[in-house]
Amino acid sequence: MLLLRMKSIELLTRKSGRLKMLLTEHFCKNQVPYVCLCISSYLCSKKKKENGYEQVDQERYMNLVRSVTSSKASPQTPETLFEEDNLIYGPVNKFKSPVKDIEAKFPKNWVPLINSSKRTLPPNSDRKHLLKIGLQRHKVPSVTTVLQQTMPLHQAFYLKRWKQRMILELGKDGFAEYTKNLFLQGKLFHAALESVFLSEEVPLKEQEKDTTVSGYLASVQHVLRDISGVKALESAVHHETLHYSGLVDCVAEYRGQLCVIDWKTSEKSKPYLRNTFDNPLQVAAYTGAINHDANYDFQVNCGLIVVSYKDGSPAHPHFMDSDLCSQYWNKWLLRLEEYTEKAKNNNAIETS
Repeated sequence: MLLLRMKSIELLTRKSGRLKMLLTEHFCKNQVPYVCLCISSYLCSKKKKENGYEQVDQERYMNLVRSVTSSKASPQTPETLFEEDNLIYGPVNKFKSPVKDIEAKFPKNWVPLINSSKRTLPPNSDRKHLLKIGLQRHKVPSVTTVLQQTMPLHQAFYLKRWKQRMILELGKDGFAEYTKNLFLQGKLFHAALESVFLSEEVPLKEQEKDTTVSGYLASVQHVLRDISGVKALESAVHHETLHYSGLVDCVAEYRGQLCVIDWKTSEKSKPYLRNTFDNPLQVAAYTGAINHDANYDFQVNCGLIVVSYKDGSPAHPHFMDSDLCSQYWNKWLLRLEEYTEKAKNNNAIETS
């Protein structure tokens, strides 16, 4: 509008040089705010620079966006790198064993866990003699050997990686000394428990003298209060039908239920049964062996895994009822068949 008005006035006064001069001066004076107005308008209307992360699905990638936009530079550690990889690429796709396929299988040579020809001892029944049968050298495989030779691939992978990490940290000689000490601690712990059950009291003086097992003994005190009626200690078992052997830690009543008890030591907390890896299969194997061993005139259908800790923190007792023992018994039978097949194949290769 201002420009049109200026042109109209200029046409009317074209012959008047003085008026033209005045108008020119007037135009020049008003030009600055006009130009400033245009510039101001341009600045206001200029589109704000977009943040590329605003186009991302905020709800789905909220943690990733927050991580990228909030920290421009931060010190990197293996933990932070792992967290960033997890955010960017997702969680590590760990190898998953075909659990469903294993559970769907059924042992070809199925033998029941419970021996129908044996009696089951009633609760709180006392024995005149505590069984402690020595382990004889048989040509049959031990429970430990079967489980080691048929270890699932993912367990073998993690075990191998753990060994490699420990060797890098301690060296070969240091790692050998470390495993030797672990074995010695377990042996001393079992011996201390045996003395506890035989004397039926906790040897406090021995605990004070031997600091190696004092923490483990303190860890299991609340479990020992629930154990009574010990039937066997460090006693050998042999399954007369399936032909395997082993050495059971303890057979006793836990809260009124006769159980095969397996004592474990651990540096890591294991609050769940799944944290004990193949230990439930080991307990099930010992249970079945006792039920089919003529040296034992009683029958067991429950198990107990007790994980104790060196620092004295309360142990984790994992009770296995008859149903759970039966489930792991079937898994043990599958592992035993796998071991037998491998042994046959190895023998065939050696003879050929």
